[in-house]
Amino acid sequence: MTTRAVLVTGSSRGIGRAVAARFAAGGDRVAIHHRDSAELAEGLRAELPGDGHVVVRADLTDPDAVRAMVDDAAARLGGLDVLVNNAGVYGERDAPHPVFGASYADWQRRWRQALETNLTGAANVTWCAAQHMRERGGRIVNVSSRGAFRGEPDQPAYGASKAGLNALGQSLAVALAPYGIAVATVAPGFVETDMTTEHLAGERGAAVRAQSPFNRVARPDEIAAAIHWLASPEAEWTSGTIIDLNGASYLRS
Repeated sequence: MTTRAVLVTGSSRGIGRAVAARFAAGGDRVAIHHRDSAELAEGLRAELPGDGHVVVRADLTDPDAVRAMVDDAAARLGGLDVLVNNAGVYGERDAPHPVFGASYADWQRRWRQALETNLTGAANVTWCAAQHMRERGGRIVNVSSRGAFRGEPDQPAYGASKAGLNALGQSLAVALAPYGIAVATVAPGFVETDMTTEHLAGERGAAVRAQSPFNRVARPDEIAAAIHWLASPEAEWTSGTIIDLNGASYLRS
């Protein structure tokens, strides 16, 4: 079994944490990225099976910090074979910003925050990672959202940023294929993480779970399993695809 070098952004918690654990369990070396969760990231590194895992830090809205972080991960892992663009902003800290209900200043701030992290940040990480994959090939998996398709009326910047991430992934799937780099995307619905705790509490949570005929939301390990497969050598022909992971809570043609 070949050991790969894997960078997972936003992997100190939630989906990213499950993704890092999945790759480590498969024998890969993982770079655990965080922005301001050093203790959680180091705790995860200590828990992961295998050796050679590292912790890297960057604010994805800072292009220079992104480049330094990716280069650091590659140097310490001996290159890069897989990138998972998981980091994103949404939840309690990201207040709703409907057109009628948010001030113009808040509207602009939320758009900057979402686009700079979820789209431009992911694009910058991808550019930097691709420089390390150019001669060796690789896999890039983006974590999008069903909100890119069904809309996010209270979080329009989030929905738009994820729709942009979908388009970015498909564009790069074409551009990077000649270099042996496959690019795919997963679009989860609600996932049970600490970032969605507020949304899943009480009556609102019951309504969210009822959106799926399974009457539940996803577990992080279910999303991680799909990402792990998309990053496998056998999944090259999925390049350019966007896989819905929402338990039939939203169906698109």
